[in-house]
Amino acid sequence: MIKKSLYAVIIISALITSCSKYDKLLKSSDYNMKYKKALEYYEKKDHYRYTTILEQIVSVYKGTQRSDTIEFYLANGYYHQGDYLLAGHYFDNFRKNYPKSLFTEEAEFMYAYCYYKSSPRPLLDQETTNAAISSFLEFSAKYPRTSRKQEVDVILDELRNKLMEKSYLSSKLYFDTGDYKAAIVSLKNSLREYPNSSYREEQLYMVLQASYLLAENSVPSKRRERFQNTVDEYYTLVGEYPQSKYLNYAEKIHANSIKFTGNQ
Repeated sequence: MIKKSLYAVIIISALITSCSKYDKLLKSSDYNMKYKKALEYYEKKDHYRYTTILEQIVSVYKGTQRSDTIEFYLANGYYHQGDYLLAGHYFDNFRKNYPKSLFTEEAEFMYAYCYYKSSPRPLLDQETTNAAISSFLEFSAKYPRTSRKQEVDVILDELRNKLMEKSYLSSKLYFDTGDYKAAIVSLKNSLREYPNSSYREEQLYMVLQASYLLAENSVPSKRRERFQNTVDEYYTLVGEYPQSKYLNYAEKIHANSIKFTGNQ
């Protein structure tokens, strides 16, 4: 018990001493020492401390041989602290200000990667996802032989799949809320934009369902035309998926629709 207490005292004392030295360093005007200590903290992955120090000296070393190292590490510091917006801002400035630096390719990648890390779940607005895709495409065009090519391709597939899922969920929402006319338009737009969607069979069936329910709830003057549209959607579904998992339901819809079209 005494040994544990002594160990705790030693640890606490070491932490206090460390904090005291760090506080003194922050107040110091020895910029060279700050630069060296920031690199030490960087190697130790103490992201908060080296970022704080680099913020103090970034303007001091502007235009010197150390400036690109400081600004690149600063951007990395904010990235590792999870502040992707600020990190992206710093990486963007770096790639524009230091086009010939040894860190430039990595900064270009990280600029796009910050957008990727900020990309929200599919149901939300996907402006950031589109920005990530554009940035990675720009990176790939600029560095066609990059060692990160495979990684970029995987990320691009993930981002595009997210847009595809967003499109699917948005169109499904119209269907689920009973706005069948809007659902048909949205579903067809989604199918055109993402012809290889993993949801394609379900979406074609939803178009069929929405067409049938729209026809069923229409005024008499529009019912025949809309039931004919439903029949057309049935043939679209079974033409692509003759063994569709929705086939039994689709055939019932087709049989009911035929009764109203005069094409029995």
